Amino acid sequence: MQAQLRIARPVSDLPRLESMYCAALNLVVLARFQDHQGFDGVMLGRSGMDYHFEFTQCRKYPLSPTPTPEDLLVFYVPDREAWQSTCERLIENGFVRVTSSNPYWDVSGRTFEDLDGYRIVLQNAPWSS
Repeated sequence: MQAQLRIARPVSDLPRLESMYCAALNLVVLARFQDHQGFDGVMLGRSGMDYHFEFTQCRKYPLSPTPTPEDLLVFYVPDREAWQSTCERLIENGFVRVTSSNPYWDVSGRTFEDLDGYRIVLQNAPWSS
């Protein structure tokens, strides 16, 4: 099955999270909506990618994001220079480096947390099954 993956979640500060993710991960705005049945949102990604992010805020019933330490987005970045520069961009754009709750991710990677506590792991390794 060929599919496009959308990772959707509520955020506490839509403009700030949009800015952080775009700058840190070199993403662009693919689409945006205002007051769509009470929700504002933005889709971030890049042309040609098989995934994108949707961040939303509800105008009527704001949801508080409730991530756990194991809610992870994991990116495998085998090139050492690309991995290092992405780690630096995450910090420069407001992500905080944290120790992973699963020590596996700290062996060849680094874990970062956004404003809402959602985590991104940058693994300096190629994906292998």
